[in-house]
This record gives sequence, structure tokens and C-alpha cells, in this order.
Amino acid sequence: MRLFLLLSVLLCQTAFGSFNWNDYSDLLRDSVAPGEKQGIRTHLVNYTQIANDPRYLKTLEAIATYNPTALASSEKKAFYINLYNLMAIKMVIDHMPLKSIRDAGSWFSPVWQKPVGVLNGKTITLDQIEHKILRKMNDPRIHFAIVCASLSCPDLLAEAYNKDALNEQLEQQARNFLTNPTKGLRIKGNKVYLSKIFDWFEEDFAKEKSEEAILKYVATYNLEAGRFSDYRAIDYNWQLNKQ
Repeated sequence: MRLFLLLSVLLCQTAFGSFNWNDYSDLLRDSVAPGEKQGIRTHLVNYTQIANDPRYLKTLEAIATYNPTALASSEKKAFYINLYNLMAIKMVIDHMPLKSIRDAGSWFSPVWQKPVGVLNGKTITLDQIEHKILRKMNDPRIHFAIVCASLSCPDLLAEAYNKDALNEQLEQQARNFLTNPTKGLRIKGNKVYLSKIFDWFEEDFAKEKSEEAILKYVATYNLEAGRFSDYRAIDYNWQLNKQ
């Protein structure tokens, strides 16, 4: 009976406690580095190195049986940002070699809607993580944190997001993206260019759904944007952000 009770306690701690992202964080530090590709400054990822690292499979196995329902607030947000980024990496690894993550899907079955991994015994998709969970948290900064394995995506942070530093991490990610003229924000003459992320998720950044409202939001991270009332989109490069 005592053994049964002890096992029950341990299972509950595994299922409902905080998830340990240490292995994943160390893996990112070893496999992600600043670089430039096709004229875009970004963080490049060594997917082959990750695929062959035991910490990668160990993290996936832990997630497969982990129950995140008890997570709240910033811990929940950090968990699902990490989960999205890890599953985007997994999608690439599962379908290597790829030129773009979108090549893992098709017109009739987009990559975002394909099963990519297991959480708490249930299959999940990138689309579910982003649209059904993260976007409902009403924090537009998630769009500077989740990375769809492409050159024009925000930089993949070389560490896991965590509840204690989450606000600072998200603020820095927003600032980094919106001061990067190769993919986030570029001013040329009397025109300003923004990432297509702001067109795709306009309602997340501004209630008014206008270019001027978007630029007011952007100006909180890059003051130069505040002098414009409209913008043009920067072409989005979907090529893989691999080293």
C-alpha cells in the first residue's frame, strides 16, 4: 500500500508539476547560433546535431506523458511557446532533407495542420498550439517568440522560455525583431517596411485593424516607426533557417 501511494504521488508530480525544460534549453545553446543567409540576419539551427542528441528524444518522451492543465499564467505561456518551437524543429527533423518547412505538407494538407508530436498522450499540431492556445492568451509578443523554422521568422532564442524571465525574454525578442532591417522593420527613404507577420495577425497587434495602429504598436519598440501612417510588407523568405 505504501509503495502504491508513493508511486501515485510521483505520477501526480510528473503529470501536474512544472515541466523541466533544462535539457531542451541546453540543446538550444549548443545548436543555435547567430548567422546570415540570403541577406537575412537570423539565428541558424543545426538540425542534424539536434536530431542526434539524446536530450532531444528525452524531452519529446517527457512531453508525451506530461499533463499541462495545471499550468497557469506565465508558466503556461512559456510552456506552449517552447512546445511550438520544439515541434517546429521536430517537423523539420522528421522530414529531412527539406528546403522549407512547408515542404513537409501540401496544398491540401498544410504542414501546420499535420500531426507533429504527442502531448499528454494526444497528438498535436502546430496550428493547434498557435491558434487554439497561444493566440488566445492575448499577448502579441508571442509572434516574436514562436519560430516556424524559416529565415524570415523571428530569431529562435538559444534557450528555453521560463516563467520567471518570460516578460524580459518576450520584450527582448520584440526589440530584436523590430530593429532587424533584414526581416522585421526596414526604413528606406520615406517608406517603412514591416514583416508580413503584421498583416497575417493584424487583429492581435491592434484593435483598430489599421496600418497606423500597427505602426503605433511597433513604435513602442522602434521609435522611428511612429512617424509613418502606412507601411509596405517585406517579402517573407520561407527557406529553412538551418546552419
